[in-house]
Amino acid sequence: MELGRTARIVRAYLISIAIWSALSLLTGWNYLVFDKSANIQSTFQDMLIVAEARGLAYALLTPPIFFIVAHFSFGRGNRWRSLIAYAVGAAPFMLISAELRWLICPPWSASLQHFVARGTSSPLVLIRDGFADLFYIYVTIVLAAHAYNYFEWVRKQELDRSKIQEALAASELQMLKMQLHPHFLFNTLHGISTLIDSDRKSAQAMIVKLSNLLRNALEYSGSDLIPLEDELKFAREYLDIEQMRFGSRLKVTTSIHPGTLRSLVPQLILQPLVENAVRHGIASSRDKGWIEISSQPLERGLELSVRNSVGAIRPDGGGGVGLRNTRARLRYFYADEATVSFSIDGNQTGSAVLVLPNLESKIRGGVSAGQSETIRGGSSQYARADYR
Repeated sequence: MELGRTARIVRAYLISIAIWSALSLLTGWNYLVFDKSANIQSTFQDMLIVAEARGLAYALLTPPIFFIVAHFSFGRGNRWRSLIAYAVGAAPFMLISAELRWLICPPWSASLQHFVARGTSSPLVLIRDGFADLFYIYVTIVLAAHAYNYFEWVRKQELDRSKIQEALAASELQMLKMQLHPHFLFNTLHGISTLIDSDRKSAQAMIVKLSNLLRNALEYSGSDLIPLEDELKFAREYLDIEQMRFGSRLKVTTSIHPGTLRSLVPQLILQPLVENAVRHGIASSRDKGWIEISSQPLERGLELSVRNSVGAIRPDGGGGVGLRNTRARLRYFYADEATVSFSIDGNQTGSAVLVLPNLESKIRGGVSAGQSETIRGGSSQYARADYR
């Protein structure tokens, strides 16, 4: 703690000396130009020593002034008291800066154009000859300290605000994620309940599948982003349960580009889309239906799509909790960099399309054998699996 404070003090003095040394270099050059215009013979070395001596004196006093302003700056109810304190502080600043300048190097005689012995002059003479300059320098340092204080305060406020917003976003994301768990759980349990009386063996198998599904959901409960390969695995396990429920009425195909398997996507981002496809596609129709999940890389991102046959069009055009939840999660994860769209075309085909920024993760393995086979078509390569 003490070491950190010492380091900050040393850093403040080093910055102050560096800034004042640079300004003094310009001041020394200005002295030389002025002397030449007045036909006064002087050297740049002498003018630089005079300027740097003044600058070093100011540099040694700048950090204490910044410290005083930081702890006794203007505030509501004590502005006049602070203003009076700053006005009174001008005198000590002039006296101490003159003393420091007098100690750093001998006084400079403008008439003789050389340094004179310290015994022939005093710091009070420096104050008398440069009173206005000393006062302006003091006011400038105080104003600079106030400006620095203000920007530090603004930076801290922005940092605190961003932390609060980040915490709120994380909380809302967690709420949105928790909303999905009971949603698909209730729908799945409803499907199981319909088979208990008619097909107990299938109902028991669905319960086992559901337990595996929940186990996988809990495995990534602390992760917001997971590889697409794992997200697809979760969606396939859910569709396995629905496959047992609908049998030959449901056909599921996937067309996944291998280059997208490492891409990171929000956990359960496909779940509400797949669930909507089942609920408003297959479940609402007596005929056979189909669902297709596909992915393809884009120039700066990833496109995921869930297409399905539509049995009965809802008044809201396929909206609901699932799509609202998906839009909200994408907004918190990616702001305006991700989009989700839903449409139903004239062929009674519903399409939900996600466009996400490209984030990749190093994952082991690929699509497991038995679930997919790699085929080549044109210039792209896809992993394709059929569920019947």
